[in-house]
Amino acid sequence: MSLFFKNYKPNTSIYNRQVLWRCNSTTATQNTEDEEEFRVLDILKKRDRQQKRVVRRIEVQPDRTTKMKPDQNWGNVWPGPRSFHPASVPLPLRQGYVPKGQAPPGKYANAELMKIPNFLHLTPPVIKTQCEAIKKFCTEWPKLLNSEEAIEKHYPVEIITSDYCHGSPSIRNPLARIVTLRIKLSSLNLDQHARDKFLRIVGDRYNETTDLVTLTADRCPVRKQNLDYVNYLLTASYHEAWTYEDWETEKTEQDMEYYNWDNNASKRSLVDWYLKVNNDDRSLTEEEYKAFDISVIPHGVEYKDAVYSLMNDGESDATIKNYATAVRKLLGLPVKVDRDV
Repeated sequence: MSLFFKNYKPNTSIYNRQVLWRCNSTTATQNTEDEEEFRVLDILKKRDRQQKRVVRRIEVQPDRTTKMKPDQNWGNVWPGPRSFHPASVPLPLRQGYVPKGQAPPGKYANAELMKIPNFLHLTPPVIKTQCEAIKKFCTEWPKLLNSEEAIEKHYPVEIITSDYCHGSPSIRNPLARIVTLRIKLSSLNLDQHARDKFLRIVGDRYNETTDLVTLTADRCPVRKQNLDYVNYLLTASYHEAWTYEDWETEKTEQDMEYYNWDNNASKRSLVDWYLKVNNDDRSLTEEEYKAFDISVIPHGVEYKDAVYSLMNDGESDATIKNYATAVRKLLGLPVKVDRDV
């Protein structure tokens, strides 16, 4: 092994070629970098080339309020709903909260006046002009509806709704969906059975003093749905009141919810007394008693109403007094007059 290394000689030609290639590649890289070097940016020379900017002053026109005339047409200035603009409103408006002792902020740069809706476009002259413009699209008021009684007779149903105007992201107000229907009970075509059943269906929605039935709906999200619902309630209650169930035909006087004077002994006693006074000895059947017309008896209808009120409304000073007066008139006795002591 030692003899081999002693006699070994490297190939110097290959080594020299590698060194020469490395030197040539290094020189070529330096020349390339010299050619691709960035140019120097001379800021001072660029500033000299720039022109000086000329500041232009904008002439601000005076507010429109300074040019307005007192007799101008306000409808042309503010024709429709819009946000508040201080330069177009010739009024010293103020809005906002400030500490005590200071005046509220003025109309210029006042965000509070821009938040709330305004009705500056609804002045009396503008409303009159708009009404004159839409009058040609309206129909005349019916001549027969010249009184409240005529209106209640031909249009007994009354619909009550409310509209709200407020500044918010949504124009809908939850209270605007509520619909109230009112109608007088006397406007409905009901007999004694149907009237009693209808009153039991509506419950406390009936007011005896005003004779009004009030139905209110607010369960639906839209007013139109609540309007359809109250109409449905009135229609369903009316038809249900006229319905006769099978078990109702088997009811006796002891099962009745109210006192029916025509089916009780009070009417038979009155009819028998009237026949005896007129020397009529005929005997009537049960059906003839029910069908007997008591209007032929003097003060018979007044007596019937007095007994009906006494039995159904309960005993009170008024019902007892009416009953006593009706009995005296029926028997031909003088009516007792109350005198102040």
